Amino acid sequence: MKILTLKRCTLLAIGLVLSISAMAQTTVNGILVDAQTKETLIGAAVVSDKGGYAVADDAGRFMFKAQEGVQTLTISYLGYETKTVQITAGGRTLSLGTIELKPTAVSLTEVMVTGTIGVARKTPVAISTIPSTIIQEALGTQEFPEILTTTPGVYATKQGGGFGDARMTVRGFDSPNTAVMVNGVPVNDMEWGGVYWSNWMGLSDVTRSMQVQRGLGAAKIAAPSVGGSVNIVTKTTDATKGGSVSYGLGNDGYNKIAFTASTGLMDNGWAISLLGSKTWGDGYILGTEFEGYTYFLSVAKRINDKHEISFTGVGAPQWHNQRYSGDKLYMGEWAKYKEGYRFNGAYGFDKNGQRKSAYYNYYHKPQFSLNHVWNINEKSNLSTALYMSIGRGGGYGGRNRESGSSSAFYGASSGYITTAYRTVDGYFDFGQIQDQNAADPNGSLNVISSSINEHNWYGLLSTYTTKIGENWNVYGGLDVRYYEGIHSAKIMDLLGGAFFVDKYSRSAARNRAEVSDPIWVNQKLKEGDIVYRDYTGFVLQNGLFGQAEYSKDGLSAFVSASVNNNTYWRTDRFYYNNETSETANHIGWMAKGGANYNINDNHNVFFNVGGFSRTPFFSGGVFLQAVSSNAVNPDAKNEKIFSAEIGYGFRSAYFSANLNAYYTNWYDKTTTRAVDSSDPSKGSLNLSGVNANHKGIELEAIFKPTRDLEVKGMLAIGDWRWTNSPTGLAYNTDGQPIDVNGNVTTDPTKQATMTLNMKDVHVGNSAQITSSVDVSYNFLNNFRAGMTYRLFAKNYASYSIPTTFGVNSISEPWMIPTGNTFNFRLSYRFKINSLDAILQGNVENLFNNEYIVDANDGSSHDWDTAQVMYAFGRTWSMSLKINF
Repeated sequence: MKILTLKRCTLLAIGLVLSISAMAQTTVNGILVDAQTKETLIGAAVVSDKGGYAVADDAGRFMFKAQEGVQTLTISYLGYETKTVQITAGGRTLSLGTIELKPTAVSLTEVMVTGTIGVARKTPVAISTIPSTIIQEALGTQEFPEILTTTPGVYATKQGGGFGDARMTVRGFDSPNTAVMVNGVPVNDMEWGGVYWSNWMGLSDVTRSMQVQRGLGAAKIAAPSVGGSVNIVTKTTDATKGGSVSYGLGNDGYNKIAFTASTGLMDNGWAISLLGSKTWGDGYILGTEFEGYTYFLSVAKRINDKHEISFTGVGAPQWHNQRYSGDKLYMGEWAKYKEGYRFNGAYGFDKNGQRKSAYYNYYHKPQFSLNHVWNINEKSNLSTALYMSIGRGGGYGGRNRESGSSSAFYGASSGYITTAYRTVDGYFDFGQIQDQNAADPNGSLNVISSSINEHNWYGLLSTYTTKIGENWNVYGGLDVRYYEGIHSAKIMDLLGGAFFVDKYSRSAARNRAEVSDPIWVNQKLKEGDIVYRDYTGFVLQNGLFGQAEYSKDGLSAFVSASVNNNTYWRTDRFYYNNETSETANHIGWMAKGGANYNINDNHNVFFNVGGFSRTPFFSGGVFLQAVSSNAVNPDAKNEKIFSAEIGYGFRSAYFSANLNAYYTNWYDKTTTRAVDSSDPSKGSLNLSGVNANHKGIELEAIFKPTRDLEVKGMLAIGDWRWTNSPTGLAYNTDGQPIDVNGNVTTDPTKQATMTLNMKDVHVGNSAQITSSVDVSYNFLNNFRAGMTYRLFAKNYASYSIPTTFGVNSISEPWMIPTGNTFNFRLSYRFKINSLDAILQGNVENLFNNEYIVDANDGSSHDWDTAQVMYAFGRTWSMSLKINF
């Protein structure tokens, strides 16, 4: 009976397929692009007056089954003029080639002033683009950079698991070595190069697309990156009137409300768009409550045919409790707590029974940009962006009057939960500290302080473009940035004590009249008083860049170069009497080139090659001890990078794929370490000659056999290793050479050194093999379901660099076991009266797989001694959005 039923079902399915094929014999396909920029128009709609329709994918391609005969296609996309095309369907396939849409009066121009977006089959770099539709469908409650983990070479984890505490690497290069931009404007910290994603979590609401350019990339900024660049392109000013409201909820008290509104293009030529949202919840990890807001404002005006102006402002103020990313435990230790790997050693209660966390982050980093486009003539234009970012906020941590940074507040130490100040359930006992401080006649032994990191950042990006003849485009521009980072630390909570004496830090202060005054050293500090640091770091960058592009028939080629001069200095108000250091100048440069050749409509090949000399970072490069010393590093060097890449692409109506191989050599990487992290006065080691090699292959593919079914896949295999054994020199906090006893020496042969044997050791902290498969299917007209499988392998644990003098060796670190996960999504589009609505549901880690995402290497470089963090288990969310 079962066999007979199966046969009947099979025959019925074959009959349905044949009947559908009989009704729609012609497959219509094509590619939709911007008429000006040639950028693919992801999500553009193609509708036939005889019933067929399609939506352009992330390569701009569309495909649908059409009835035979004459019919009219209507092609539309927000911000573009609607276009109609008449076709005659007949035969099996009808290819319409590339169709260009013209921007409307208020278009994408205002956000693309500085953003360089790569164009498929033209820009000769490895490119992956994630459209807003995928972000909205697949993100769920994931961290923003996790949406990129289906991109070759990208690895992202939640680290401690707090809101926005994620990290991301590209081809094994961490945050300081991957450029992140919002509409082409750089957001990497100008002192150390990193990106705190909690400052940008709200961007998921306003992102139009995210593009990852791996390797050298095509970004027109003067300061290059090593691993690649991520450009987040926000939504533009909508040319049509309307808006939306939405509400979402999820596991662990997750809630989100949002709205959008647009005036559309008004009679006076102005258009305004606005977005706002609020997100809050308890957090998946114990004691990681959070609250975040997002606002977005875009105002645009087309003055005349030659001039357009626009203003864009985006910000995401937030606060969240944290689990410190360093609080990794031995695998067996997690099982001792009822919350398992959701346990947070920094979470506990005060003496009044109130919930409290030792780690807390709060920040607001809005970015405002005023853009102007001057269409000088038919061949030339000048695009300029004046931008500003004002960052305000900080993060909580513990201070101890005797030792400075307080280990009492660490959630974990050496793979175990710390035992001091613990309840029987393992929670942090703030009440015990409060009682101890209250009874101490010398004031609080341990307090909570806030490390305040504020900045004022101003920049100008201006690009002149002209066309020479029929085949050449030439670009030239300015990249000017001024940055001041204000760093201090304030007592936030005396935890029951009457006062706090900053004995450790103030005793270490020097070059101040107050040092000899015991009243200053032993001052009884109150909440709000400064401890341990108070300085401002300054970075001024002036850069020039130029690029020439040649395009004819199937060939596109470019050469580009840039030069930038960076000036650094600092003013210290704690360890110095408001003194300013000497300035340090470093000049960097970049040169690169490449070509793409479209062999025919199906095949293309490309290559790029280049090198650059990157100026050192302010922290740990120009200043060995940026927190406490005005001494300039005498051995600061530019880092040198050489990179080459080749690639092949195939595209057809049903299948496309891109395969590329890369090779990157990194020379003179600056690595600095304090001789004793608990006592900065003992000096620092400067290992400025660290070299590495990153090479690998990457594959992306999309298969779309029918209008409703799409399968995407990727595979990235890397081999990333350190390639030498560098030697570092020791200096004291005043920048003077010291011997092994810490004494100043003028004899170069007696200066203390440390040699680090690390040749052929794998780079840690990032999966060197990643792969994914994503299947999405439209059914019953209005339903869309998708499943994503992700795999992470060859992930070596991170490891510490020793700082003892003499010769030290790094052993091959422990390789984390392969991890994998399934994410599921489902959406339903329907009408509420005349309003369009969408109901969206997501489940991350559908099968609740348990696997390790981050680890610190142990003494035996094996499973038993590694300290680890686990991935989140199953989480879920759902939302309803109504458009009006």
